[in-house]
Parts: sequence; structure tokens; C-alpha cells
Amino acid sequence: MSYLDMYVDNQFVKENVFLKMAAEKKDLPIFENVKEVLPGPFWEGHDVAISCYWKAWELAFKNLKKPMPENGFVTNYIDTAFNNCLFMWDSSFILLFARYGKHAFDFQKTLDNLYAKQHRDGFICREINEVDGKDRFHRFDVVSTGPNILPFTEWEYYLNYGEKERLEKVFPVLAAYHLWLKEFRTWSDGSYWSSGWGCGMDNTPRLEKKYHESFSHGHMVWVDACIQQILSAKLLVKMSDVIGRRPEMQEFEEEIALLSDFVNRKLWDPDSAFYYDLWKSGELNHVKSIGAYWALHADIVPDDQMVRFISHLGNENEFNRPHPIPTLSADHPEYKEDGGYWRGGVWAPTNYMVLKGLHKNGDDALAHEIAIKHLDYVLKVYESTGTLWENYSPEKAAPGNPAMPNFVGWSGLPPIAVLFEYVFGLKPDVPNDTLEWDVRLLDAHGISRYPYGNNGILQLRCEKRTSPKEKPVIIAESNVPVTLVVKWDGGKETLMLG
Repeated sequence: MSYLDMYVDNQFVKENVFLKMAAEKKDLPIFENVKEVLPGPFWEGHDVAISCYWKAWELAFKNLKKPMPENGFVTNYIDTAFNNCLFMWDSSFILLFARYGKHAFDFQKTLDNLYAKQHRDGFICREINEVDGKDRFHRFDVVSTGPNILPFTEWEYYLNYGEKERLEKVFPVLAAYHLWLKEFRTWSDGSYWSSGWGCGMDNTPRLEKKYHESFSHGHMVWVDACIQQILSAKLLVKMSDVIGRRPEMQEFEEEIALLSDFVNRKLWDPDSAFYYDLWKSGELNHVKSIGAYWALHADIVPDDQMVRFISHLGNENEFNRPHPIPTLSADHPEYKEDGGYWRGGVWAPTNYMVLKGLHKNGDDALAHEIAIKHLDYVLKVYESTGTLWENYSPEKAAPGNPAMPNFVGWSGLPPIAVLFEYVFGLKPDVPNDTLEWDVRLLDAHGISRYPYGNNGILQLRCEKRTSPKEKPVIIAESNVPVTLVVKWDGGKETLMLG
């Protein structure tokens, strides 16, 4: 069926270089042939963790695909491995662990295929069919797009590799998509709506019962959609500073101020110290969803509320379950001990988001504690089943119900990105020539062939310690200049490498 052309062109889309990009013609790498190029972690006494790490990469490389004339894709990419569609939500998180494998395969280009499908008005569908390259949903379908976390992924790559040229290419694409959401996904007060499928957390019981939990917006203000737009706008402003386009950001800066104020006035409940969705009736739904914790990463939680908001993560009746963090608080009547998909299931992407937010707000001790527990349960299930799963039970060492096996997929996050960043404590900032190493483990650990920028290769080792306050003995080498900032309980040291 054809439709009348009702598009209103977005000026930023006219700068989208991916729309006319010629298709890449490169052979796909084979895992066994590039394994020695990938980072090589070691962790004394934790052989299962290292085995799971390599299993994640093995599964990831099995999911690599090439563009085809039939689908109009422009680059080699990693498949979402779900339903023969390339997902915006999944791909954005997959790349957050896959970025460590860039020297073996440029996973970041996966997003180029989404950018190459941007509409004239800025819209990008959240699922693109890998067979024919068509959008899975009409752009005005309530489940057609989201969540808007593409800037999050691109900025994390910038911190790892410092590629200003990449930011120059993706900035107009991301700005146009952000503005499309602002035009077509907002209520009259500037707040945002989504849907179960659109927010990525399919069946979380957030809507009034009369609405479909997955396919309706429910006339509701969606807390995660609002906060993700704040985060997107803030990151676009940061990108504009790097590439010299700050004068174009007034509309984004105004939205940051408006939405931040709105979320803290309208979606915050001071009695329970939590952010909630807002029903059509004007009542907060009082469903404690993990989606509220995007507020940490967007850096909008007032200082005087921070301790109370974070405290829910330590409450055993809410989010501090044996396998943290359930996506629905355990005190909700529809919480499922087997996970129930998004009714309590533990998901790698949302856990990673919370860890990132805790770090941004200086709560690295809690981030490390949650990371250790999360990885431990993932490893227990790996030991018993031999693989990684789409999601996990919050109550025992078991896959969620339902959950797909061999899911890498975003479940490569715990054994790779969480291991590197929140268990080992390594956080790169290539644009500022800095690598932070927050040492909390007592076991000997480290990484060989750690990628730092496009040309940097680091060898990192921390010797075994007897107590958290003992100064770490660090052995480190780099082929490029790096300022290594080593932190431990009660101490800090700066080492100049390269």
C-alpha cells in the first residue's frame, strides 16, 4: 500500500552521509583467526570467568553478517540474533561490550545500517528487516521506535577511541532523530510517551489495566523516555562542543532544562524517593521500574535525594535480590521469581545502565558490589548450561523464563564490559589521554592487549593484595602516551605510560 507523501524535511537529515554510502565489501573475520587480537583478561582463581569471556566473543563473531543488495545495508555488522531484524535498542547495548573488539572487527559500524535507513523527517525505525531492509513498523505506530540511546553508545565509543571524525558524521543523524521524537512523541507539556515495545521493556506492568501493556502508550508520561531524552540532549551538546557546533544547540539546551525540571517536579515522589510514570489521571503509577535509574546516568537527581533514591538498590524487598537487579521491584504484586521477562528478570543492558549511573555519581563501591554479584550469577548459569542467556532469574542461578540461549546479543555485557569496567575497574577517557583503574579486587588480575584509542595497546597487571587498603603493585606498559590513574581504598597514584 502506498501513502501520500506527508514528510516535513529535517535540515539535519540533509547532512546524513550514511544515506548515500556505498556498501562495504569486506570479508568477515573468523573468531579463531582474530582471537589473539582481542583483549586477553586474566583473573587469578576465576577460570570460569575467563572461559565465559571467550565464549561471549565466540558467540558474537558467529553473528557477524554482510550487507546485501536486497536489504540496502551499508556495512558489515553484528546481528541482534533474535528475529532476523536489526534492533536499535539491542545494537546500542551490544556495541558497548563489542567496542573492546574493535581491532578485530569494527562493530561500531553496525549502527551505520540504522543511520542509512533514516527518513527525511529524522525518524529511524527500531527494527529493520535484514532480508529486505524495510522498516518493521510504520513510523507513526506507537511501537515504531525507541529507546533513544544511540548518543549514549556513540559517546562511549568516543571515550574509548577519541574519533572526532565519527562524531562529526553521526551528530546530524542523532540530532534529527532526537527532534523527530520531540515532534511526534510528546504531550503538550513537553513530556514524552512510549509503549512497552517502544521502551524496550515489553511487559512491565506500568500502564492502567485498561491498556495493552506492550502496544499502547496509555496516555501516560513515560519516565524512562523523558530521562533518555535528557541524556540524549546532554550528549548531543557535548558532541557539539567537540565538533564546534554549539551555537545550534539552543533548542536542546532548553529541553534539558524543561524536562529536568518536569521530571523532578512531576515524576518524583518524595515519600517513597522514587521516579514514576504519570497516568492520564494525574496519578503516579507507583510501579518501581529499573527504567527510573536512567536518572543517574542523565545526572538529574538532586543531591539531597540521591542517597534515598540509590537506597532502593540495597533494599532486599525491592531491587537487592540474590541476583541483582530485577527490572521490576520485588515488592510489586506482579513480580515474578523466574523473571517473567520484564516482570523481574535480570537483564544485562539495564544492569549496565545502572552501573554506569552509579559511577557517574561517585558510588563506585556499590557499582562494584552489584557487578560482582551480577557476574557471579551469570557465571553460575554459564557453568551449568554452557552458555549465556537473554535474561536471568532474580532469585536463583537460572535463566529467566522465558529466555533465549546463546544470546550474544547484549548478554555479552557482563563477561566483557562489566568485567573490565566494574569488576576490574578500568575506565578509559581517550580524549583526555587518561585511563582510570579503580582497584577493588584482592586477586591478581589484568588485561593484555587492552585497546586504547585506534593505535594504543596496553598491557595491564595488578598483583595480589592482602587487604583493600594495601597499595596495588601495578605493572603496565603502553605503546602510546597514557596517564594511568590508579585508585584504591584510601589511596591514589598517577603513572605516566608510553
